[in-house]
Amino acid sequence: MPRTRRTFTDEFKREAVKLVKQPGAMVTHIARDLGIEQSVLRRWVSQEQDGVMDMRANKPLRSESASELEGLQRELRRVTTERDILKKALGYFARDPQ
Repeated sequence: MPRTRRTFTDEFKREAVKLVKQPGAMVTHIARDLGIEQSVLRRWVSQEQDGVMDMRANKPLRSESASELEGLQRELRRVTTERDILKKALGYFARDPQ
């Protein structure tokens, strides 16, 4: 039976990160209370500190530049793979048929 990945709303993530930032708050306790893994909550906090998450309400969590960067990296991987395939094909067809 395949496992399904849970998804969380942007508002839920924002509130969870706000809870962690309160004085005396512990990630382990907050994660347990929210029913999520500690690693997930720590990743959200890290993303917020790195500027990947936009913590303002009514905004998507990923900034436009982070989304654009991810898209460009995906396109670069695709183009690099295509280039490598073409190089191999060129080497295959350039051989002498002896």
